[in-house]
Amino acid sequence: MTRTILVAGGGTAGHVFPALAVAAELAAQPGIEPVFVGVDDRLEARLVPEAGYRLHTIDAVAIPRRPSAALLRVPSRLRAAVRRCREIIAEEEPLAAVTFGGYVSFPLDRAAHRAGVPLVIHEQNSIPGLANRVAARWADHVAVTFPGSAKRFPREERCVVTGNPVRADLVALDRAAGRADARTRLGLDPEVTTLLVFGGSQGAESLNRALVAAYPRLPGPLQIVHATGRRGYDDAVERWEPVVSEDGPRVTTVAFIDDMAAAYAAADVTVCRSGATSIAELTALGIPAVLVPYPHATADHQTENARALAAAGGAVTIADEELTGASLAEALTPLLADPAARREMSRNSRVFGRPDAAAQVARLTLEVAGAPDGGGS
Repeated sequence: MTRTILVAGGGTAGHVFPALAVAAELAAQPGIEPVFVGVDDRLEARLVPEAGYRLHTIDAVAIPRRPSAALLRVPSRLRAAVRRCREIIAEEEPLAAVTFGGYVSFPLDRAAHRAGVPLVIHEQNSIPGLANRVAARWADHVAVTFPGSAKRFPREERCVVTGNPVRADLVALDRAAGRADARTRLGLDPEVTTLLVFGGSQGAESLNRALVAAYPRLPGPLQIVHATGRRGYDDAVERWEPVVSEDGPRVTTVAFIDDMAAAYAAADVTVCRSGATSIAELTALGIPAVLVPYPHATADHQTENARALAAAGGAVTIADEELTGASLAEALTPLLADPAARREMSRNSRVFGRPDAAAQVARLTLEVAGAPDGGGS
């Protein structure tokens, strides 16, 4: 007999991909079917069915951060979303629910509590979001990425440090063995030190500008893969044109990287933001990094994320307001010029990382569900 476990994690890639990673671990257990709850116009509406899972949709509501007319409609819409989740629970009769934060998760958190369904929540960031801080009062376990996060929850004793779940294809990636092939597939020289720079699907203008400004100061031989983001692509190409020289580092500019596994395998050093998913992927693979936290993240959680990895010796950080061509070149030069420095940072990054995070969150979920513990697969 197959029994379901409800999974909610949507809206952004940072929520969807960890949820899918845990779902894969759950689906590997006999008699367990992960079933998702999400919104029909967000990322999960495409990614969840593509991964082969059923998806129930709800009309979830984000809470405005400033007073507005929309804020007045939140209570009634939230009640409706919770009612819809109660209907899904009645239909699916789940063994448990596991959620990954955000406004998509909160209605399921509340409905599971009211229905007596065991609940595990996962917090990606060092500073918990509002939905998870509230839902932690009801959860059987709170899985956290960063050890320091536990003290920020009302029931610290229920927190378990699991790390942030990473896709199985990345966890299994052998960067050393696949580096030459990955570089060849990306049109790069297999033998040249490679810098990977990305700012997320929409890009990061400050990173794009600083990278171009840093270019003349970077030590060679070097090649650069620059993912500009879709909105910043045309501007970045225009900025690169007068700068790139025949005897300087080769620059490959793309709007978006579809094959992140290949990009990570090709990279010796990475420059990126410090979202929890990026840090989880970098540390699972041991990639040296220069982190530039997104300055407008809620409660400045990206700065806290970056500080945690930097304190472990797995990255260096630059505040966005201090990011210039000179400061970026200063941070990158020791790593690009010295393989020993890269190896040391790579080791520290791997020690910080938790590549088994998806299995650990699945184990907690199966535990509260009363199902056999197969979460270590």
